[in-house]
Amino acid sequence: MFDAIRNLVAWTPLGLPAFLFVITVVVFFHELGHFLVARACGVKVDVFSVGFGKEIFGWNDKRGTRWKISWIPVGGYVKFSGDANAASAPDHAAAARMSPAEREQTLAFKPLWQRAAVAAAGPAANFILAIVLFTGLIFATGHTVLAPIVGDVVKGSAAEAAGIKTGDRVTAIDGTRITDFEQMPQIIAVSGGRTLAVDVKRGSESLTIRVMPREARIRDVLGDMGTTYVIGVRPSPKAPITTEYYSLPSAFVAANVQTWTIMRTTVQGIAQMVRGYASADQFRGPLGIAKMTRQVAVFGFMALLQLVAVLSVSIGLANLFPIPLLDGGHLLYYACEAVLGRPLGERAQDVGFRLGLVLVLGLVLLTTWNDLARLNLF
Repeated sequence: MFDAIRNLVAWTPLGLPAFLFVITVVVFFHELGHFLVARACGVKVDVFSVGFGKEIFGWNDKRGTRWKISWIPVGGYVKFSGDANAASAPDHAAAARMSPAEREQTLAFKPLWQRAAVAAAGPAANFILAIVLFTGLIFATGHTVLAPIVGDVVKGSAAEAAGIKTGDRVTAIDGTRITDFEQMPQIIAVSGGRTLAVDVKRGSESLTIRVMPREARIRDVLGDMGTTYVIGVRPSPKAPITTEYYSLPSAFVAANVQTWTIMRTTVQGIAQMVRGYASADQFRGPLGIAKMTRQVAVFGFMALLQLVAVLSVSIGLANLFPIPLLDGGHLLYYACEAVLGRPLGERAQDVGFRLGLVLVLGLVLLTTWNDLARLNLF
């Protein structure tokens, strides 16, 4: 316990402002997406909150929206007119008492496409934020590329067993062209342990070597232990390192590719977890993110912006999962309405929200457990 208190004291001066900055930016833009599209559709917004719980301070704008900062800085919400709660569950009793003028400003009475647009706007805002940040970062700093040349082959590893040798230049893995050594662990980590076709250039000879990754406990770039798949190769110390610089349009294209890559690898990783081929200890919750922001902030503001971009993609994607309570759950309801030609019944929606709450709370418990394990608090 003494070590935990000491670590908290050491974390606070840099970690607390860095964490608040990262979370506030990601949450604010997510909720701003909902807010702007709702306003454009003529929906009255009652509350725009960054954080949950009791209000710290706030103000009312000229349209009656209460803008506020709340005490628990791990999320936020936009509450529309006619919502029963911050999760945008419709208040059917209140809706029955509304006048025609009030219904005109209520989300539940808007056309289906407008309701879907409002729900999708939050994740879309996160993706846009990430692309803008990645574009600026790539344009400003370029991209460092480490040639994918094998240096050490770990003794007894999957790579050694398959016949990969020092000096091999990896050109592709399962058809994906490899130009940077850093691409390799990203692809291998989400393989689920299935056999990969690794194309290499060995002198003048081109070979395809089939390698089955193995599960291992290793430290990530931030020093945290985690379970992942590896083949057991390290980059060559003699491999050339180059920095590629981009024009603004090229940086924008690269930013879109990077955003899509994060989304694809995240979905692949979750699919492997669901199938039982990968460990769920890779998930981080608020405590893990708080620790990570402190570790990243040491490298400067540009590194912190990179983290904002990555988390923005992750938050946007997570909110698209078809779980009631999340934006994806609302979109699922709207899809059912489009197919059925009518909204789902109140009972069905209520059961869905309750199941969604259970799933979300379960995920919170899982990520908190993982965070505590990384912090060695039990």
